[in-house]
Amino acid sequence: MARIVVVGLGSMGLGMARVLVGAGHEVFGQDISAERLDAFLASGGKAVPDNRADAAPDVIVCVVLNAQQTEEVLFDPESGWAGHMAPGSVIVSCATVPPGFACEMEDRATRAGLLYLDAPISGGAAKAAKGALSVMASGSEAAFAKAAGVLDAVAETVHNLGPKAGMGSAMKSVNQLLAGVHIAAMGEALALAVSQNLDLRQVVEVVSASAGTSWMFENRAPHVLDGDYTPRSSVSIWPKDLGIVSDIAGGAGLPVPMARAALEQFKAAAMAGDAQADDAAVTRVYARAAGLSLPGEG
Repeated sequence: MARIVVVGLGSMGLGMARVLVGAGHEVFGQDISAERLDAFLASGGKAVPDNRADAAPDVIVCVVLNAQQTEEVLFDPESGWAGHMAPGSVIVSCATVPPGFACEMEDRATRAGLLYLDAPISGGAAKAAKGALSVMASGSEAAFAKAAGVLDAVAETVHNLGPKAGMGSAMKSVNQLLAGVHIAAMGEALALAVSQNLDLRQVVEVVSASAGTSWMFENRAPHVLDGDYTPRSSVSIWPKDLGIVSDIAGGAGLPVPMARAALEQFKAAAMAGDAQADDAAVTRVYARAAGLSLPGEG
């Protein structure tokens, strides 16, 4: 069994850390939220000791928000984990980041004598809690081998996308383009249904059995029906992720008008005060524009 540090105990990281504990690994958790850390400790995990050397991990699983946090967690001169890992240990980086950044992190890890797996994840909190994530991974054979115990525990499917970092992150951007557009389209469709006085529960029932459905429609539309915007995946994620899509597409000279349109809707939702709400709250942008009331609203 491996000694593992999971940094980032949010909606995905907490589920992953708990699954790793259940698989018999020695797992240390780290998060800026004391509440999240307490939830992990209650599941049998350990807190990172004051002396990092006492938790020197075989594997560090980095499940933070963005590139900046990833770099700080790994390579900050004072608090970065890279300086507390033995040569040959592996970094499993799960944040959605630009492909070029993933390549840079792999280069820095290599210079430090460490392995690096570019391993963005998909599936949401429910699948994270079940160890049923999809992992879009790229890295050396040695990195895959060293991370095998972690991947076996947290993932239903591991996609090996090549021997160098960057391809995993590129694939995640393709996925996020679709996912973000599908959520925004879900919101637009439900607002249209409200404008036509349709029963939203019937809308979800009919669309879910018809050609217009998508995984995101079936997963997010019930949040709108229930008027429940407790964040499973927050609005704030999408300006970042669709911003990455827009940037890398721009670098390739590729127009992505649908991704850009969805990006603007998520930005509008964030500016309206819904940044930390569930991303299904993008529906409110459309509804407000037409003066429509959604379930749970007056």
